[in-house]
Amino acid sequence: MPNIKSAIKRVEVTKVKTINNTAKKSALKTDIRKAKEAIASKDSSAAENVKKAAVSIDKAAAKKLIHKNTAARKKSRIAKALNAASK
Repeated sequence: MPNIKSAIKRVEVTKVKTINNTAKKSALKTDIRKAKEAIASKDSSAAENVKKAAVSIDKAAAKKLIHKNTAARKKSRIAKALNAASK
């Protein structure tokens, strides 16, 4: 346990940020999973789910939750799957 006041604060802030980041990553994964499931089931709302997932991915990359190249790769793969399923 830290003894210095600033170190104690850093531990507390880190705990809060870790909880928030975990929740945001979980929500991101849920959006991506919903998009993939909609594509697989050829649901009529697949395009909407893909768009929502793309927005979530962009927001996560903007907040540095995921790397920008990871975001681009995930968006590309979802879009490619949607296009393949619509043919």
